[in-house]
Amino acid sequence: MKNEFTLTIYSEDQIRLISKLSSMFLRKQIQILSLNMSICEIENMYRHTIVVNETLDQVINLVAQIEKIIEVYKCYYSFKEDIVFKQVALFKIPTSIFAIDMNMEVMLRENDLKISEIQREYTILQATGTDDEIVCLTEKLKSFGLIEFVKSSRIALTKSNEGFCVEF
Repeated sequence: MKNEFTLTIYSEDQIRLISKLSSMFLRKQIQILSLNMSICEIENMYRHTIVVNETLDQVINLVAQIEKIIEVYKCYYSFKEDIVFKQVALFKIPTSIFAIDMNMEVMLRENDLKISEIQREYTILQATGTDDEIVCLTEKLKSFGLIEFVKSSRIALTKSNEGFCVEF
């Protein structure tokens, strides 16, 4: 049975690794749902967060193959309940909606939306949450005349009190 897994990869090089990972995922016909690369707590090291929907056996096999790549120091996989994860979304809505619809103020407070920019024609709102929360919020904002929106890839940390730094 397929489940959503978050892979966390620590590496020294991000450019060559992305090329190798993409060909590996393509060969195995595994769809990447989310991909994030960033610096991490260790100097000159990168943290790659990849979300996939696969079987546990397939993920265990994948992690073992990823760890064989020279640039990779360690690769972990996690279930949803073992991590804390968020995404950021930006929403562009007409500025005029604030004068017309009084429910917009309630919407801002209830969903902890932050105003990032206000222009005459549009206002950009920022939200942080899980993928499901952002999808729900997007549906709500469509009724307010949503012009455009974008969301980031997943960022995640394990709920364990230890990190990769302890092993390194």
